[in-house]
Amino acid sequence: MLVALTSAVALVAVGLTGVAAWQAAGRQAEYRERDQLGHQAQVLAQLPGVSAALARSAGPYAGVAGVRVAAVAPDGSVSGSAAAVLDHDDRDALLAAHRLSTWGTLDGERLLVEGRPGRDGGATVLTRPATDVAEAVDGTRRALVPPLLIGLLGAALAGALAARRIARPLATAASVAGRLAAGERGLPPEPPGGTVEAAELERALSVLDSALADGERRQRDFLLSVSHEIRTPLTVVSGYAEALADGVVGAGETTEVGATLLAETRRLEAFTSDLLALARLEADDFRLAPARTDLAEVVREAAAAWRARADTYGVPLRTELPDGPVRIVTDGFRVRQLLDGLIGNALRVVPAGAPVVLALRTDGAGLELEVRDGGPGLEPEDEVVAFERGALRDRYRTTRPVGSGLGLAIAARLATRLGATISVTGHGPEGGACFAVRLPPDRAPVAADATS
Repeated sequence: MLVALTSAVALVAVGLTGVAAWQAAGRQAEYRERDQLGHQAQVLAQLPGVSAALARSAGPYAGVAGVRVAAVAPDGSVSGSAAAVLDHDDRDALLAAHRLSTWGTLDGERLLVEGRPGRDGGATVLTRPATDVAEAVDGTRRALVPPLLIGLLGAALAGALAARRIARPLATAASVAGRLAAGERGLPPEPPGGTVEAAELERALSVLDSALADGERRQRDFLLSVSHEIRTPLTVVSGYAEALADGVVGAGETTEVGATLLAETRRLEAFTSDLLALARLEADDFRLAPARTDLAEVVREAAAAWRARADTYGVPLRTELPDGPVRIVTDGFRVRQLLDGLIGNALRVVPAGAPVVLALRTDGAGLELEVRDGGPGLEPEDEVVAFERGALRDRYRTTRPVGSGLGLAIAARLATRLGATISVTGHGPEGGACFAVRLPPDRAPVAADATS
């Protein structure tokens, strides 16, 4: 199909060029005939005696290429075999020293007419049959036919060769894409060839291959990790349920067993909630409800909601807020959801006595929310993968308390949906991790920080 299309385009281009050349050849041939006839009329106009003689007896001259002569005297009288071809306007134009270049009809025959004014106020007019002009045009056009045919043939061949050169790497790319869609990974790179664009396409497919393989590997690792995490509470729940069913659990142990079952059930519920939240965030139909929102008030509400739990852990929860409201257009509910996730993550790892700080800063570049803690912090290599699903959980599951491994991935997705950016510093001012969410700038005034 591509070969036929490319060849057709080339043929159309040559065909259009041929049509233009065909028309130009006709105009050029007519121009040559007029120029030649006009030059003859100019010579005769400078010789009024010869011009008048030829007009009185035009036989010998008329026999040469069918040319007819008309002489216009200074008094306006016209003589010669071509006199009838002139009308009053033509005669007046010649007597006014203007050239005459037109078509005329004499005895039913169409004529090419050229007239030139003379030195004595008269003029000479020559005519030539239109058939002579047509023969000259046909001759010129016949000379164009061989090169046009050669051009059409060359265009067809060039189009076919170009199409094959383009189609070959495209067909290869389509084959590679099909194999990738079928699940093949690690395909060998194709040898270089074709156009620069085709080479770029091949490189893009190679990158896609690597990205798909990496994404699928991460997905497998994540599913294995989640499966392992879910299996543990399921095993506990199943074991205690069997014990209860078999009557093994004594009456005095019922409360302890119930608490264990409740804790493990809540772990399963947390996993399920996080998975559903992440799925909703990645769905195309996820919706925001932006409105004019006071971010300072959102931070205060989050601090108030979490302060009781922080107190039970022996963790001081502080806020750093500007004086006065900080209003922007955003989804306050989602901002609170984002803060809740980061605060819960901080309280999980921070030791008793170490602080958790909620900060809101404003500057000319925008607004920044920070959640800082005095926990163990993160290593530089952790910062790179902090927002990948389960990455930190897999690294620290044996050394510190961990959650589902989805919380930071949910926070990153929420930030993206809000049009914000999220980043992490391994060791902030309090010694632990510092998570920063920068929202787009708004018309809110910049205010000084105040600590509460």
